[in-house]
Amino acid sequence: MSSLHAAQIEQIAAWLAATDIGLLELRGPGQMLLLRHDGAGVEVVDVVQTDGAAAPAAPVLHTVNAPSVGVFLHRHPLREDTLAAPGSAVRAGQALGLLQVGLLLLPVLAPADATVLELLVAHGTVVGYGTQLFALQGAAPHGPRT
Repeated sequence: MSSLHAAQIEQIAAWLAATDIGLLELRGPGQMLLLRHDGAGVEVVDVVQTDGAAAPAAPVLHTVNAPSVGVFLHRHPLREDTLAAPGSAVRAGQALGLLQVGLLLLPVLAPADATVLELLVAHGTVVGYGTQLFALQGAAPHGPRT
C-alpha cells in the first residue's frame, strides 16, 4: 500500500459503508489506516505514517454485541451505579451491563481488558441479537466476542 491520499481514504470509507464490517485495518509499508463503521457512518480512527519499520501497535477497537434479544440495562435494577461507564477500565470477563429477558438478567461481558469508549444503547432499550452495545479500546480478545 503506497501512501494514501484523502480521496483514496474517502473511497475506501465508501466501500466500507456498503458492508456490515465494523472495523477495517489496512497496513502496508510506511502506513496504517484504521476505519470504524458503526452502521450509521464510517469514521477514520487513525492514519499512521511509519518509517517502513514495524508499524506501531494500533489501539484495538471492539464492539460488544447483545448475546440475545432483551432489554439492555447499564445497571442492576436494584442499584443506581452504572456497571461500566465511559472512560472506565474493565477486565476480561467483567460485566459491562445486563440483558433482561423476562425475569432473567444475563450479564454482558467484556471480551478483553479494555477501556469503555462509548455506551451505544440507552438504558432500558429493547435490543435484538447482535445489537452493538459498547465500544471498547484495548487488547485483542481471548475468546469469542459477546
